[in-house]
Amino acid sequence: MKKLILGLSVASFFVVVGTTNMSAQGPVLSAESMTVDYGQVAYSGDGTREFTFKNTGTEPLLITNAKGSCGCTVPDWPKEPIRPGGTGVIKIKYDTKRSGAISKTVTVTTNEVESKDANGNPVYKNHVVAIKGTVANAPANDGIPVKTTNGAPVE
Repeated sequence: MKKLILGLSVASFFVVVGTTNMSAQGPVLSAESMTVDYGQVAYSGDGTREFTFKNTGTEPLLITNAKGSCGCTVPDWPKEPIRPGGTGVIKIKYDTKRSGAISKTVTVTTNEVESKDANGNPVYKNHVVAIKGTVANAPANDGIPVKTTNGAPVE
């Protein structure tokens, strides 16, 4: 009987400790890749792509901000919390009227606690999503030369 009670006590201890550790985990943003690859995009083509992520944590995940590294990269993120096990999508719009290589980032701020500051306040985690690809050169003016004066087109 003592062995049974001791065994149940030990099992109960591990259940309580395991539950406590799980609830302390909080929200966690996870993604298959932290890169959005546009590949080759036509000049002035569709510049919208999606970054899909999952909340693999135990608490609702909230995206508090998403910011592109420049004005040519504009993210649109979900404003509602993502439940544990749920997925979310950040739509990223890149200005494809800029030919050449794409090498930008989107910084996503969440309610994930990364650490605590000196006063014990939470420091929230930022995730950096890399944006890469290439925008084709602008099409030619149908072979018609444009006359210029001092660098400005003449009408």
